[in-house]
Amino acid sequence: MRIYKKIAALALSGVMTLGLMAGCSTTETETTPTTAPTVNQATSPTESEGASEANGLNAPITVISREEGSGTRGAFVEIMGVVDADEVDATVQTAEVVNSTAVVTQTVAGNQAAIGYISMGSLDGTVKAVAVDGVEGTVENVKNGSYTVSRPFNICYKEEKLTDLGRDFVKFILSADGQAILGEKYIAVEGNAEAYTASGLTGNLSINGSTSVGPVMMELAEAYMNLNSGVTIDVQQTGSGAGITATMDGSCEIGMSSRDLKEEELAEGLTPVKIAMDGIAVIVNEANPVTGLTTEQIRNIFLGNTTNWSELG
Repeated sequence: MRIYKKIAALALSGVMTLGLMAGCSTTETETTPTTAPTVNQATSPTESEGASEANGLNAPITVISREEGSGTRGAFVEIMGVVDADEVDATVQTAEVVNSTAVVTQTVAGNQAAIGYISMGSLDGTVKAVAVDGVEGTVENVKNGSYTVSRPFNICYKEEKLTDLGRDFVKFILSADGQAILGEKYIAVEGNAEAYTASGLTGNLSINGSTSVGPVMMELAEAYMNLNSGVTIDVQQTGSGAGITATMDGSCEIGMSSRDLKEEELAEGLTPVKIAMDGIAVIVNEANPVTGLTTEQIRNIFLGNTTNWSELG
């Protein structure tokens, strides 16, 4: 069974022209619900490195967060410092918590005042990724280290439970063929890998875990099944924590994680394998005039210290 999810983005339209500000060469667009946020244009905005250009967007910030156990959430709060004095996740309690990359994207696309975070490789043009500390989130910038909001894509398995089919699929992922697929949107980790030779194996393989790794894992599974027609790969996207747990208890053979495994997970006999690197994109609605935020601004938003977009202007 193969699982494919396509989320149709909600397009926001509607034009509000404000004639109170003279000298502006552009107008901002926004939705017009009953409680629509307002956008006031500014003349000749001056950019400071990495800082927000909110341009007068006046609306309460809607924070969109992944669920606890999500690898993306774990990596994001650690990198951004969204933690308390004991280094515990301190995401604001009023955040809207959703359970997949696709739902974060859909929610932000449908709310002009929303902000969230997703895998950089999952950007689909329906939302806007903001620069962080003045650096755009691109594959090249993740590679050279200038875009620091990044994390590994891992798979994991129990060595003694890995079948010949599972082992061959891992071999395919790390081959030149598999890394080429990963390298289309992410950063490959095996630069001098050898080409894959079809094994002719047959059987079923179950994979479970990260909704960030899931889409590219489905591409890898499709390519592998095309080379080995007697194989069926079932890819379930339930989140990093759930996938790791499923691998530990034997519910699946291979887990997917968008974070490093914890000590207690490794102690359960799991073997982690890094298959790629990925950036985490901080996303806002296309109609939001903000194009860049600093790490401090992002941290304060997700801690709940900054609650209105107008505070960033």
